[in-house]
Amino acid sequence: MSEGTSLVLESSENGTDLSQDDIGTIEEIPEETILSRQTSVNLVPFIGQRFVSQEAAYEFYCSFAKQCGFSIRRHRTRGKDGVGRGVTRRDFTCHRGGYPQIKPSDDGKVQRNRKSSRCGCQAYMRIVKRSDFDVPEWRVTGFRNIHNHELLKSNEVHLLPAYCPISPDDKGRICMFAKAGMSVRQMLRLMELEKGIKLGCLPFTEIDVRNLLQSFRNVDRDNDAIDLIAMCKRLKDENHNFKYEFKIDSNNRLEHIAWSYSSSIQSYEAFGDAVVFDTTYRVEAYDMVLGIWLGVDNNGMTCFFSCALLRDENIQSFSWALKAFLGFMKGKAPQTILTDHNMWLKEAIAVELPETKHGFCIWHILSKFSDWFSLFLGSQYDEWKAEFHRLYNLELVEDFEEGWRQMVDQYGLHANKHIISLYSLRTFWALPFLRRYFFAGLTSTCQSESINAFIQRFLSAQSQLDRFVEQVVEIVDFNDRAGAKQKMQRKLQKVCLKTGSPIESHAATALTPYALSKLQEELVLAPQYASFLVDEGCFQVRHHSQSDGGCKVFWVPCQEHISCSCHLFEFSGILCRHVLRVMSTNNCFHIPDQYLPARWRGNNSSSVNHYRGTTSRDQPERIQFLESMVSTFLVESIETEERLDVACDQISMVLSRIKTFPRSPHGVNDIAYSYPSDSLILPEVEDTDGMIPGFTITNPHDSITTGKLKERRARDVVDLTRKRRQFSMPLCAQYGHDASDCSIMASDNMSGDALGYL
Repeated sequence: MSEGTSLVLESSENGTDLSQDDIGTIEEIPEETILSRQTSVNLVPFIGQRFVSQEAAYEFYCSFAKQCGFSIRRHRTRGKDGVGRGVTRRDFTCHRGGYPQIKPSDDGKVQRNRKSSRCGCQAYMRIVKRSDFDVPEWRVTGFRNIHNHELLKSNEVHLLPAYCPISPDDKGRICMFAKAGMSVRQMLRLMELEKGIKLGCLPFTEIDVRNLLQSFRNVDRDNDAIDLIAMCKRLKDENHNFKYEFKIDSNNRLEHIAWSYSSSIQSYEAFGDAVVFDTTYRVEAYDMVLGIWLGVDNNGMTCFFSCALLRDENIQSFSWALKAFLGFMKGKAPQTILTDHNMWLKEAIAVELPETKHGFCIWHILSKFSDWFSLFLGSQYDEWKAEFHRLYNLELVEDFEEGWRQMVDQYGLHANKHIISLYSLRTFWALPFLRRYFFAGLTSTCQSESINAFIQRFLSAQSQLDRFVEQVVEIVDFNDRAGAKQKMQRKLQKVCLKTGSPIESHAATALTPYALSKLQEELVLAPQYASFLVDEGCFQVRHHSQSDGGCKVFWVPCQEHISCSCHLFEFSGILCRHVLRVMSTNNCFHIPDQYLPARWRGNNSSSVNHYRGTTSRDQPERIQFLESMVSTFLVESIETEERLDVACDQISMVLSRIKTFPRSPHGVNDIAYSYPSDSLILPEVEDTDGMIPGFTITNPHDSITTGKLKERRARDVVDLTRKRRQFSMPLCAQYGHDASDCSIMASDNMSGDALGYL
């Protein structure tokens, strides 16, 4: 940018004309206006520039501003966090933008005219959020670098408040917040509330706080490692099924550690055929790689398998983690594994899991595209990205190979190193090469978001390493309880058939509601396809709007064997619309047992066994389970007189049988009754739309991927009963029932986030 040249750039957020409020006007520059001077910054903000997050854009513009001689602040936004699509636009302005506002005090007197640095400077940068193919990114749509004030020199700019160090008092509070286990964002928000300033206007940023916490914990790393191992040993003593493994380096320091819980090992036995090993995050306080093993159960909910902290990110570290994981799981390797785009991890898996199909999560690859290709392709970037997404979703390998060659020729990507690398690794990420392997739906965007939300809970741990392990325990227990609660709720809901097909009715008797919903999606679309007999046992199936092409379905009725060239069943365990079309047109009214895999059957659930543990740690969960069953029993019994009579007879028999068993030598006060009656299961009430009030049927992840973990003080039965006698529960005015039974007030999702405090 040359001297004397004004830089005012604007772009529409969605391709339409901007309103007068959104657009900065280009006007004649007064003589006293001071332009941005020549700077050594090579990357000046430009229209169309992409960032992966708001913070990335803020840090980039902050670096640009510091070298130019000014600082920036966050200004206007469009949307609110936690509401609708959240924040969709953010403006960053010069710190001298706008004018000071004189506000009257409470007693009506006007405040004294304090000096302000604001002088109406109109320099700013605007970013807008867009989601292409479910991958959000932020784009620069407006940029103005004209200042009406003097810019500071390089030896003066550090005196601006934005570049000042954190005060000793703030350091003390941050240290105290860290010991309480607060996340960095919670710390910043609380300090903003304490200081009475606007959101994002603290004199230090999130990065500054993280660097400060890093310096705090470097002193205690060795002691924390000892405490961590002692914590694992204590958990092992409490439950012999708890597994952990660690490695000490030559300097007698903790190098790696991994652990898994008994419930996680049981979940892996049932649902360990397809796993995700996420290593994209770090525990910043100790500069260690966080590796988390996750999967999906038969209800589509994320389940935890194991966790590891690794000192280094190399082949040796990943090999150690893989060996430890196999040791926890009795040598049982998964059929498929999804990881991020990491070459060291790829080599380690090839050695330690030679029989496991390894795939890369496409989300991690797509998130790098803006850095790899946006500048290179320019205005063709969006068009190329759409073509890449089409190739990724193809069904046949031949179509992918042909389409890839055409794409490379069209956009001139023959020498691009990223394109060359992606093509050489195509068998790890392209769906045409992965559809023959079972991934249990882990490659879908919905599951990726659910897994990412689950992992984010681990990253809020800001205290010592042993406290980190305790938080992992709490998160896993909370996830197990939420999953068991949702399974019990689903048992109460009526199965809603969408097609009336005998095939659907048959599947509903075997599959879980989650798996049935996936099959129903295919059943609804099946009538749109035409089936043609090509040869004996071979059918051509294509959409009614197509004149050629389609998928080939092979069916041998006598052997009950059926397959399709789209490989949806092999990929997800759910029959495709092509197979269902052939079955319906050939008078097949039930699905063979081998195509209703045990992986997705309802009887594969371990929700009941989850409450039959023998350790004291399982006792509160079994009490909660019993409480839920009793509340459901009561709701169902009072429907009719006949039900009430049967219920009274049966409960008398059960109570008499319980009294025949000897009492515990411990008192009732020794029982850790930790869960109040906020988990009452909803009755089976179906509205006109077939939906169950109080929870969502269509999204199985809501109850485990939203909200914060609540820490509840343990209370015994006597203490709880005494409090219930002393205090009467208020009535819920909207529904006219007791607040303790209100499914809305008692929801686990009613956390600080839901109420807008954090």
